[in-house]
Amino acid sequence: MNGTMAASSNRITLGPLVAAIDQGTSSTRFLVFNAKTAELLSHHQVEIKQSFPKEGWVEEDPKEILQSVYECMDRTCEKLTQLNIDISNIKAIGVTNQRETTLVWDKETGEPLYNAIVWLDLRTQSTVERLINKTPGKNKNHLKHKTGLPISTYFSAVKLRWLMDNVEKVHEAVLSHRAMFGTVDSWLIWCLTGGKKGGVHCTDVTNASRTMLFNIHTMDWDPELCKYFDIPMEILPKVRSSSEIYGLMKSGPLTGVPISGCLGDQSAALVGQMCFKDGQAKNTYGTGCFLLKNVGTKPVMSDHGLLTTVAYKLGRDKPACYALEGSVAIAGAVVRWLKDNLGIIQTSTELEKLAADVGTSYGCYFVPAFSGLYAPYWEPSARGIICGLTQFTNRSHLAFAALEAVCFQTREILDAMNQDSCIHLSQLQVDGGMTSNRLLMQLQADILCIPVVKPSMPETTALGAAMAAGAAEGVSVWSLNPEDLTEVTSEKFEPQINPEESELRYARWKKAVQRAMNWETTEPVNNGDEETSIFSSVPLGFYILGSMFMLIGAKYIAAGQK
Repeated sequence: MNGTMAASSNRITLGPLVAAIDQGTSSTRFLVFNAKTAELLSHHQVEIKQSFPKEGWVEEDPKEILQSVYECMDRTCEKLTQLNIDISNIKAIGVTNQRETTLVWDKETGEPLYNAIVWLDLRTQSTVERLINKTPGKNKNHLKHKTGLPISTYFSAVKLRWLMDNVEKVHEAVLSHRAMFGTVDSWLIWCLTGGKKGGVHCTDVTNASRTMLFNIHTMDWDPELCKYFDIPMEILPKVRSSSEIYGLMKSGPLTGVPISGCLGDQSAALVGQMCFKDGQAKNTYGTGCFLLKNVGTKPVMSDHGLLTTVAYKLGRDKPACYALEGSVAIAGAVVRWLKDNLGIIQTSTELEKLAADVGTSYGCYFVPAFSGLYAPYWEPSARGIICGLTQFTNRSHLAFAALEAVCFQTREILDAMNQDSCIHLSQLQVDGGMTSNRLLMQLQADILCIPVVKPSMPETTALGAAMAAGAAEGVSVWSLNPEDLTEVTSEKFEPQINPEESELRYARWKKAVQRAMNWETTEPVNNGDEETSIFSSVPLGFYILGSMFMLIGAKYIAAGQK
């Protein structure tokens, strides 16, 4: 009896709760927070399968993504009930998602018309090269004055263009006005608010700003950009702020709860780290690595390979804030590659132990340019390399080099950010799954030569989405006033090596990066055939030509000796 009364009083003291859907590249999670204390009460996670139909192609099943959200919701609600927490206290749901990943579905049947093309996917490289070659001076920054972005395989517009050109179902649906385009947030919100029975087709400014179709100055879809990519504006979702009621849940245990927050994952982490002041920055270590710096209410254009993106707009009548962003394609994904492709580790945690066993890469450098290089190079023709190998090199050195690669890539972005801004970062706030690797955090501090600060509650991306949802007009259970924000406890990693050693290692990394450049091109051969010539890969071409000349030379020498 006393236990029941205690549980009952506990339910009363919790107050309003806010949930967040965190749909990432490799997993989906549903998390529930206390709106007054920001405490994480319960969560559930489901892995997402990725498929690789061809080299460089990365896809996910939109139905699996949606099903994973429902599963995570149901399991989390069950866990809360077991904890005697009343799920009717959940007052709002926020959505945060992998950005740029592109979906098209039929609004009449509710069915996806193709798999989701993931942000990492490289199938549009030839499209990107063609678009860049058409611009004056072959300039990849031709659209940057409007979008803040270079023309790249990374962003949604070229993926959507590919779908319209290559998937008959998509082409037909566009012609018959049945097609809907969206990033993952749009797909989820549309489905959760009713789908074909009145679902809300919307996105928020942060996700829209990653499409190359959105004007970051007018804060809306740009007719000229849509014309440039030949994309009909009618298939695009309505752009909303990051914090407002979009619609209500139409099924499941949380039916009737408003969905009232939406932020791309990196913007959500910026909010969750409470980087609301100009000059504050965070770095998220997930599948990729993303360093965002708040630059205030006026966009700042980078001269050093960074993106200008919308950080957040926390209310319909609130100003938009912008960020400079450095994006690295492969961070946590390198761990998955070492596990799944090479089999040198069985679990992610094994990597830290392997690397710690040797404490050095022994001169081995690993540039994981599996999807080309993102910031600050924006070089899609780069490919991954491992160099500096000797007979002494073993899998432990490779594990250490993989961790160092994540840190070096972050250093390159931070250097670019410092060059673009007069305010240099004195410490780096970090979050994301890889921050549980303490060796990685120490290496990061050593390579940056500044302290790295990790919050004790690592789920800052989901927290940011929950904060936006709870603060929305009509919900108003979470205050974003600076004096009301909960102070975050954190752990600080101080640099432990001298700057000279750090600079030496960084210089060697830069040398390795140059070796990875211009490895692969997709220029077609002159006969008009679709096949790519073996000579389009420059190193391979040199190798084959060199081999031919050696054979011819050997033939003549042999003839002379007869």
